[in-house]
Parts: sequence; structure tokens; C-alpha cells
Amino acid sequence: MDTAQFRFYAELNDFLPEKKRYLSFDHHFEGRVSVKHLIESLGVPHTEVDLILANSKSVHFDYIVADGDLISVYPVFESIDISDAVRLRPQPLRQSRFVLDIHLGQLARYLRLLGFDTLYQNDYQDEELARISNQEGRILLSRDRGLLKRNLVSRGYCVRESDPQQQLIELTQRFDLRRQMNPFQRCLRCNGVLEPIAKEAISQRLMANTRQYYQEFRICSDCRQIYWKGSHYHHMTRLIKQLLDIDI
Repeated sequence: MDTAQFRFYAELNDFLPEKKRYLSFDHHFEGRVSVKHLIESLGVPHTEVDLILANSKSVHFDYIVADGDLISVYPVFESIDISDAVRLRPQPLRQSRFVLDIHLGQLARYLRLLGFDTLYQNDYQDEELARISNQEGRILLSRDRGLLKRNLVSRGYCVRESDPQQQLIELTQRFDLRRQMNPFQRCLRCNGVLEPIAKEAISQRLMANTRQYYQEFRICSDCRQIYWKGSHYHHMTRLIKQLLDIDI
């Protein structure tokens, strides 16, 4: 049986058992095995990895691990462009776009609230999520490591937090989202783009009080949901400021 020494860095240690975190450890294997296979066998999805060093030399996922190799594994730098010589994934996204699995519905609403193009349906199957992420260049968000280990997925992130508000904070820090935020530009219900619309064009759809007290309206270009700066808007504004400490 062959042995390689592994060392995982930064947040990649979240996926390891406690006794293997933040230190080098021996990992035994048999036969001809790729470094990608061994990394994922240790519990780390390949979508979390952006740099692998084998004996201090950068390698790709298909590198065949040899007996005695020293393997160092580093996390994804989505907002930092690292050298082309070590790139394991597509180039960092200039504008983050997401697709979420069925367990992250409230997080999807929060991301849409902040203006991010976010696909979510409560009946997406794993195969469809992987395909959408691959074909549309979207970051796949999930708490399911198995889904993120699929070969078709090149951009993905395993959400650590369980509370949706904490998940939003986590993602904001992880992907440096503050610079990309443009709140109240997308429909919370379907992700469509919001467009200004004259009150006269929708007056028959408005309650009497809404017609009387509000003058500016927006409508979803897809599902035709109507939005205005009512109490819900002010509640969402306070929530964003409270969670992310930004003024909008």
C-alpha cells in the first residue's frame, strides 16, 4: 500500500475530521489514483479547491499520486485571480451568478433581494442543478457535498451555516459580494428583472391605499409581480443594513 502526506489549508479544514485539521497527515491508497479522487475521498469537494501542490509543484486534478508525495491543497479564490499556471477552475466570475439546491430557498430570496441573478426551484434534481451550473457558468450553492463532487460541476460552494441570515453573511464574505450588490433589481419570486412602470398602467391591480399613498412602482419583466416602497421594502432595507452593515 502506498502513502502520501496531505495538508489542507484555510476553510478546507471544515470538511476534515478534527484530528486531521490544520496539520499534515499520512493517507494510504492502492493502485493508480488521481489527486482529485483522493481529495474527495477525504471529504473535500473539488469545487472548493483552486490550487494543488505535489512536492511544491502545481498540478491538475488528474495528477496521479505517487508513493511518498507531499500534497498541499488550497481553497478557491473566487475574487482573487491566481496565476494561470496553477488554475484548476474557470476564471473567477466578474459578476457572481448562482443556482441553489432545494434546501436554500430563503437564501435564494436574500440573494435576489441584493440584485444577484439567482436560480432556484423547489423541484430541481441534482442532475439538473449540475447541468445548469456547468452550462450557464453559475456557482452552485449547496450543503450536499455529494452534489458538489459531481464532475460536471466546476463552480460550487458548500454552505456551512444553517440559518439563512448567517448563510447570507457567509456568502458575502466568501465571494466578496459587497462590491457587486445592486439591491431591489430582481423579483424575489421568480428572479426576473424589475422595470419601472407608470402607476396608471397598473392602477386596476392596486389596492386603494396603495394607489393613494405611493407613486413609484416597478414590475417584474417575467411574472409581472408589482413592487413599491412600502413597509416590506423598509423592513428589507433594515435587514440588509443590520446583516451586512451597508447603506442602500
